[in-house]
Amino acid sequence: MIKLEHVTKYFRTPHGKKYLLRDVSFTIPEGVNVGILGRNGAGKSTLMRMLGRIEFPNRGRIISNNSFSWPLALSGGFQGDMTGRANVKFVCRIYGKNRDEMYKILEFVKSFSELGDYFDMPIKTYSSGMKSRLSFGLSLAFDFDYLLIDETLSVGDKRFRKKSKDALFKKIESCSVLLVSHDMGTLREICNVGIVLDNAKLYYYDNIEDAIKIYNNINS
Repeated sequence: MIKLEHVTKYFRTPHGKKYLLRDVSFTIPEGVNVGILGRNGAGKSTLMRMLGRIEFPNRGRIISNNSFSWPLALSGGFQGDMTGRANVKFVCRIYGKNRDEMYKILEFVKSFSELGDYFDMPIKTYSSGMKSRLSFGLSLAFDFDYLLIDETLSVGDKRFRKKSKDALFKKIESCSVLLVSHDMGTLREICNVGIVLDNAKLYYYDNIEDAIKIYNNINS
C-alpha cells in the first residue's frame, strides 16, 4: 500500500511556484501494477520518484512500508572514474549485501549486461547503451516490492531488447510496478491500474483502460 496524505509538490520558478500536486490524498492498494499518465511536463517522473520515496513533497506525506528500486535503466548515478564492477560492489554495500550475495550479484550483472572486459573498465569509457545495460542488469539483480520504470524499457540491439523484456516480465511476477510511459501498448501489457496526473491533481482508476481513455481525452 502507498498512501498519500494532503500531498503538495511544487518547484520555484522565476514566474512563481509551479505546482505538480495540490493537497492530494488517496491510497494505492497492494498488489497492483500502476501506470502513470499525463501530458509532457505534468510531473509524471517526479510523481513516480515521490511514490518511490526518492523525492519528497513540500507539504503532506507519503506513507509506505514497501521497498522501492531506483528508476530502471537510470545510469546517472554511476561514478565515472570507477569500473562497472566497483560501481556494482558499491551498490551492494549500500544495500547491506554479504560477500556471497555480492559475488552472485556481480556474476549476474556481468553476464546479463554482456559487457565483457568493459565490466572492469571505468564507467566513463562506456557508451550510453553500455551504461543502460549495466544499470538494467543491476536493477534486476535486487529484489524490491516495487520496480520503478521511467519510460525506458528497451536497451541495446533487437536481441538484447528481447532478452531484457523477457527478464523484466519474469521479475515482475514477484513484485509490483510503477511505470511512466507514453506507450499505451506497454501500459496495457504491464499495468492493471492507472493514475492520470492533470492540473496538479491525481485521478486513480482501477482499470488501466479507463485511465488511458481519460488521458486520451485530455490530449484531444
